[in-house]
Amino acid sequence: MIKTGTGIGCMFYGIGNTGLPNPSAAFIEVHNDCSVILLTGCADIGQGSTTILAQIVAETLGMNCEDVFVISADTGVTPEAGATSASRQTYISGNACKRAAEMARETLVEIAADLLHEDKEKIFLKNKTAFVSNTDKSISMAKLLEECNRRGILVIGSGSFNPKTTSLDAQTMAGIPYATYAFATQIAEVEVNTETGEIKVKKIVAAHDVGRAVNPSLVEGQIEGGCLMGAGYALLEEVLLSNGKITNPNLSDYLIYTAKDIPEIYPIIIEDKEETGPYGAKGVGEPSLIPTAPAILNAIYNATGERFTEIPVTQERFIEQTYYKSDR
Repeated sequence: MIKTGTGIGCMFYGIGNTGLPNPSAAFIEVHNDCSVILLTGCADIGQGSTTILAQIVAETLGMNCEDVFVISADTGVTPEAGATSASRQTYISGNACKRAAEMARETLVEIAADLLHEDKEKIFLKNKTAFVSNTDKSISMAKLLEECNRRGILVIGSGSFNPKTTSLDAQTMAGIPYATYAFATQIAEVEVNTETGEIKVKKIVAAHDVGRAVNPSLVEGQIEGGCLMGAGYALLEEVLLSNGKITNPNLSDYLIYTAKDIPEIYPIIIEDKEETGPYGAKGVGEPSLIPTAPAILNAIYNATGERFTEIPVTQERFIEQTYYKSDR
């Protein structure tokens, strides 16, 4: 018999290392041709951090994202940025890059104010141009950098960021382990064949508070990828051990979802600005994975009345719990 069910999973997740220092630093140099070099130790492992950091720098300097050339994760030249883990890089390295860009921006603003005979508080940078607020006065970034070169002024910047946290008390576990948190709710719809134990995830709706989506397409990609990983975690992926050795080290035995198995996924981006984040942003890496399995298990319960407390809920495990209760 085919039964369908719907389940909900919710989570909150601390961004960064738990109650420990996890700083990041960045260097910026603006060249005479309006190109920008960004040095960051942040390693992009497919989540798109290189693009995100370039966008943050470009926004701060009034440049185009295409003008920012990122040199990342090179221990020979880039400063420390910490691990690409704990969903921390957008928040922590993003802040470091923004601060470095703000230092370089300050130089540009001071020169623009001098050339335009205005207070620097009135200068803002946008579209590779320095404008004076509430006037039609402006100067192109190219001319601004030409003047910097003529005066022998280097447009450079450095910045670092370390979230404000405290260690946890050994007795009470009280403290401030994270500077900010991510929040999410996901809803899963499943289809269960109660005769064969086959479980199909038909649909996942995933709403995530990301602070500010610097790049919405990348955020949606992160959510979709996390949902698929979470579905595998709930239903397929199981490491089998024998005498301390993994007995299913190959993808023929350790099953994961493929493109053919992907359910309908509806990512919903919730933007609740994080005051301490770069332009309000915070992380969305691991949060997209965390609520998926609970939502799927709740959906299985909703469909069948069976509560599973061990994952993955394979066909064999479903049949064993459903049909052989009396034998245990």
